[in-house]
Amino acid sequence: MKTKDKKLQGQTEFTAKEKTWMAVKYLSAAGSAGAIEFGSFTLLTELNIFRDAGKPYGWSYFIALALSVIWMFTINRRYTFKSATNVPAAMLKVLGYYAVFTPASIWWGNALTGLRPNARWMEYAVLIGTMAVNGLTEFLFQFFVVFRGTINTNKLAKKAQKE
Repeated sequence: MKTKDKKLQGQTEFTAKEKTWMAVKYLSAAGSAGAIEFGSFTLLTELNIFRDAGKPYGWSYFIALALSVIWMFTINRRYTFKSATNVPAAMLKVLGYYAVFTPASIWWGNALTGLRPNARWMEYAVLIGTMAVNGLTEFLFQFFVVFRGTINTNKLAKKAQKE
């Protein structure tokens, strides 16, 4: 099978250059999603939106995470992995990842911020650490599970192959 044909049908092996470029695109997308998550978390936290909700960190974090996930999925599917995969099926896989990650990260976030309940900086330190764990594990999950076998199959990938 020719390399171009293989790429158009969903490449399973990538050169070091392709992997590096994919990682760079993912990190760029993660940076923008991180800005959305950090900005919305900051807004919700500083305005004390959930001050009467018991665990305000968890609620602010959950909403900020949901906003960033929607953005990140859209960007990664189209530009990072260039996948023409079935969107509902891919979204269900991502939902599966977040069905595990979200409760775990809310649990450890509430536990860690509870260690210093009046230290606002602690909420941001926990958020940044959680975002780093999320970024790495989500990339691996999307690469090996969500978009596996469909990378470089969308219109952008096909157009790039013709050039």
